[in-house]
Amino acid sequence: MILKLKRIRLIFCAILIGMMSVSNFPAPAATRAQAQAPAASTGKPLPRFVSLRADEVNLRTGPGVRYPVEWVYQSKNLPVEVIAEFGTWRKVRDVQGAQGWIHQSMLSNRRMFVVIGQMRTIRKRDNSKSPPVAKLETRVIGELKQCPEGTGWCKVSTGGYEGWLRRVEVWGVYPREMIK
Repeated sequence: MILKLKRIRLIFCAILIGMMSVSNFPAPAATRAQAQAPAASTGKPLPRFVSLRADEVNLRTGPGVRYPVEWVYQSKNLPVEVIAEFGTWRKVRDVQGAQGWIHQSMLSNRRMFVVIGQMRTIRKRDNSKSPPVAKLETRVIGELKQCPEGTGWCKVSTGGYEGWLRRVEVWGVYPREMIK
């Protein structure tokens, strides 16, 4: 009897975990519309970008210290995308698509970016013909100062340089997101 109860509990837990994970099937239209920017338990929208607060941050397989550490980030200020919340835990996705859980105390609201693709040029103004300020290699991390509405550019700062990068050259900001 006890074994049957444990097995039923395990099956129930597996069903709950399966329901919490992202499905491979498209959601019905009503659900998709609601999922555009749902408010999380914190009242903040999901998804949203944050950054790592410390030099070492554990990425866990589940929302709690009892879950194993899957990865240890060793890059303070790395931007990550919060895609779910459970109590004080945040499910995040990194620039490479890896997902896992990080405690909220290890995250900062400071807006950061990471250069993607190839070497990128910071420009003096938000114009591709503007003089170059610096060249950034792939995976360079910097701070997003502002991303005006209706433009494809963001003002950034990194390594003592400040200027403008195109949004499509970095990861850490949404295509139409405005940052003041």
